[in-house]
Amino acid sequence: MRQGFVTPEQFAKLVAHCPDLWLRTMLETGYNYGWRVSELLNLRVGQIDLVARTIRLDPGTTKNQEGREVTIESGTLLQLLRHCVEGKRPEEQVFTRGDKPVRDFRKSWQNLCTAAGVPTLLFHDLRRTAARNLRAAGVPEEIIMRIAGWKTSSVFKRYAIVDKSDIRTALQQLERTRQKQAAPTSEPSLRHEHSSLSQPPTTVH
Repeated sequence: MRQGFVTPEQFAKLVAHCPDLWLRTMLETGYNYGWRVSELLNLRVGQIDLVARTIRLDPGTTKNQEGREVTIESGTLLQLLRHCVEGKRPEEQVFTRGDKPVRDFRKSWQNLCTAAGVPTLLFHDLRRTAARNLRAAGVPEEIIMRIAGWKTSSVFKRYAIVDKSDIRTALQQLERTRQKQAAPTSEPSLRHEHSSLSQPPTTVH
């Protein structure tokens, strides 16, 4: 299974080189929630509440057929969505090129990735990235699964990527915790024991 994900530096490059409102908004939404391409492309204006700051996926419109709702905490995403739905009817799709719904955007995505210097990235890598970022932020597994739409833990764990930097950070945190928990007298005690051991043996007369 592919193990790719988007680093913050790569995401910043994608944002900087993104020429279209619809693609920029899809990028931001995918990075935040890890939603599937089909869920984004089928999103209708009526499923977005800019006042309540929520996005709703209706039952039957997702891969696992279950509905879900998320809040829009990002001011950037809120403004992007506002521009995308402006002047549209509730039944119209959010992501459009001109007056036509976006269907296949593989070429646009490839052009963006090439311009940003990350030609091997897939849009689906945003799904793995969202899982990894949410987990790193301390969000419980069941909540991450609810946000992104994973039904089973076994599938989720295939997406919750752990790389070398995650492991390094975890071990650094462990070492800092151990140092804080260490008793103040431990080190002097060790020095004393070492000093005693290093003394020459006493001669018995």
